[in-house]
Amino acid sequence: MSQALSTGGRLILLLGGARGGKSAYALRLAEESQRASGNEVCFIATAQGLDEEMTARITRHRSERPSGWRTIEEPWQIDEALRLTGEAGTVVVDCLTLFVSNWLMRHENEEECEKFVQRITRDFLEQARASRQTIICVSNEVGLGLVPNARMGRVFRDLLGRVNQDFAAAADEVYLLVAGVPLKLKPGA
Repeated sequence: MSQALSTGGRLILLLGGARGGKSAYALRLAEESQRASGNEVCFIATAQGLDEEMTARITRHRSERPSGWRTIEEPWQIDEALRLTGEAGTVVVDCLTLFVSNWLMRHENEEECEKFVQRITRDFLEQARASRQTIICVSNEVGLGLVPNARMGRVFRDLLGRVNQDFAAAADEVYLLVAGVPLKLKPGA
């Protein structure tokens, strides 16, 4: 999955730690794209309100998005959600971290789960390559911390790391956000 987009679209990957400013930067990029083109923005949300704190977080994130943006809430099938974005000139996917986590919570068999995640990632990236949209994806960089002491934590870190690598290889632009500051990783200076 090493080909960058070639049909006029752009794939942008925003990586960083928790509360590093990734989502805010994604919203800013999407708003700038919408102002420049006048095209619709579609937001693909992968979060699930499984507890009170997460439900409140989802509500807060909804309120931060412009009211004219269309939202598709899809925790598992981001490839199918991308098909539903229609004529939107810009698509924001927030976030790949929860997409992977959702699949791990859904399947006890880790190998089966990994196959689903790999297939969906491959399908999403194939669609992105054929698209004329600007697609902005948000994900946590989980490879910089300690090795998790729980097996499921290591499985999650490894699977998300592979997904991040696939998206980074396909992306036209990759940024690492640290304390809200975007550091451009790809293409290089």
